[in-house]
Amino acid sequence: MACKRSAVRSRLAPPNCRDVLIKHFLALDQFYNSLVLHYDFQSLIFLGGLGVSEQLVELSTKQPIWDRFFSVYPLVIIGTRDKDGVDDLAPKHLAMPVAWENYFGFVCTPRHRTYQNVTLSKQFTVTYSRPNQVVFTSLAASPRCEDGSKPIVEQLPTMPANDVDAVFLKDGYLFLECTLHKIYDDFGDNSLITGQVQSARVARNALRVADGDDQLLLQQSPLLAYLYPNRFAEISNTNTLPFPKGFKR
Repeated sequence: MACKRSAVRSRLAPPNCRDVLIKHFLALDQFYNSLVLHYDFQSLIFLGGLGVSEQLVELSTKQPIWDRFFSVYPLVIIGTRDKDGVDDLAPKHLAMPVAWENYFGFVCTPRHRTYQNVTLSKQFTVTYSRPNQVVFTSLAASPRCEDGSKPIVEQLPTMPANDVDAVFLKDGYLFLECTLHKIYDDFGDNSLITGQVQSARVARNALRVADGDDQLLLQQSPLLAYLYPNRFAEISNTNTLPFPKGFKR
C-alpha cells in the first residue's frame, strides 16, 4: 500500500487511503485493548502525519543530547586480547547487528584499549550477559591503574573462545566470535567497529524454536536492558508486535 503525504500538511490523505488506514488502526486498537494497553486513536488520524505531539522541549545540539532522556539499549561485553596476551573485557551499549547477515558492530573510541586491541588482533568476542550478571558487567568498566593494567578482569568469571584469541564473560546467554570487518573513524571522537561473526553459541534455555512459546522463553530467561544513562531493567514480560499485513523486512 503506497500512501503519499500531501504537500500541504493541513490536508487529509486521499479518502480511499485514509479509509484503509482507519480500518487498520481500528484493528490495532482492538488488539491493544485486549492487552489492556491503550492509546488515543484520534491522534493517529492522518492530518499530514501520524500523531499529535505533546508539548516539546527544544534540546541544544551544541552538546550531546542523549543523557537528557532515557532510551533502551543492550549491554554487552566485548572481549579482546593485547599484544602481550593480556585479556580485556569492556561493556558496550552502542552495540548491535549491523546487517541481516552475520555482522556485528559496536561504538568505541581510539583512546580505549578495546579499539587498540581490535586494531592489532583483528578480532573480538561478544557476550550478551544476563540480568543477574549486571554487577560483573558493570565491574568490567572499572578504570585502569596508572600502569595501564586492569586487574578486575582477572577476578571476573571467564571462559575461552574457540576460534578467537579472547575470552567471554562466563554464564551469559549468547556468545559471538568475530573477525574485524571495517572500522569507521568518522563519528566525532568515536568509531564504529564492525566484525563478521565466525562462531555463535546460545544457551539452550535462551534458544528460540519454531513451535516454542516466546513469552514463556523470556519469562524463563529474561534479558538485560540498559536504560542510558544510568539505569537497567530485566525484560521478561513482552507482547507480540502487531506488524501490518504483508510486512516484509
